[in-house]
Amino acid sequence: MTRISFLHGAADRIQSAAQWLQKTWGERQSPLPALLVYVPDAEQATRLDRLLWTQPPLAFLPHCRIDSPLAGETPILLTDNLERNPAAPHQESCLLNLGNILPATFSRFEHLVEIVSTDDADRLPARDRFKFYRERGYAIDNRDISGGL
Repeated sequence: MTRISFLHGAADRIQSAAQWLQKTWGERQSPLPALLVYVPDAEQATRLDRLLWTQPPLAFLPHCRIDSPLAGETPILLTDNLERNPAAPHQESCLLNLGNILPATFSRFEHLVEIVSTDDADRLPARDRFKFYRERGYAIDNRDISGGL
């Protein structure tokens, strides 16, 4: 059964996502399981891409869009649509959801991570997703990250 982590209280969802990815990359056990980042908003995807290239300074996280020719050898893949993407070149084991809808394919992943900001447009739909997971018996790790990851 998919393990679910709800990280709530983020001041900035995209910045927190970049920090979570950086922390996960830094703590990786070789090899790092592939991470699929669902980011349906084009502006947010561009911002996240930029942060992953520049944060922390003088570093970057190896990532690309799922339709890139480099996707097969890149551990962090960004996508804007979980339904229409071609089959990933490798099996992802973790989905980071930066959308406000329930990812229809979340159960194929070992781990689903939801980062939720304090913005009502983000927080209120996240409550519905949390309720959905809980009612179906998923184990949920629920952490407040308002003080940082």
